[in-house]
Amino acid sequence: MTTTAPELPINVDSETGIWTTDALPMLYVPRHFFVNNHMAVEEALGAEKYAEILYHAGYKSAWHWCEKEAELHGLEGVDVFEHYMKRLSQRGWGLFITEEIDLDAGTARVRLEHSAFVYQMGKVNRKIEYMFTGWFAGAMDQILAARGSEMRTVAEQTQSGAEEGCEHGLFVVTPKH
Repeated sequence: MTTTAPELPINVDSETGIWTTDALPMLYVPRHFFVNNHMAVEEALGAEKYAEILYHAGYKSAWHWCEKEAELHGLEGVDVFEHYMKRLSQRGWGLFITEEIDLDAGTARVRLEHSAFVYQMGKVNRKIEYMFTGWFAGAMDQILAARGSEMRTVAEQTQSGAEEGCEHGLFVVTPKH
């Protein structure tokens, strides 16, 4: 385990207490607090309905984040997606690794290692990181739109580290049909 701080700029406003990283305000909460709240909402709504809600919210948030970060750092194309994976990885959700990405085809494969959900919930034999799914399509679609493409994508979790026999999560982005 590393003891060095990640390259993640965190600024705390001394007057308001608001945390910011790069151009966006942030919240800092313990993993168990977030996952326990997540599980309570899933139990109340059902995993399928909750996944649908999170997909749309995550898509919108990823689009916004990528747009702001691309502008702030002068990034475009695959560099925006890689920056997004780096920042997600630095925030404790897990390690997000882009295995494949093809902007012309509108496709990507993202592997998730060391999932915060798996660490908190363990092997529950189902896909539990569905919260992230909309993030990948939202990021891809923002990048495509910035390139002038009208193609839009959809993302799906195909495996989870919480499933027996799986050591990591896997997400696939493909064009909408």
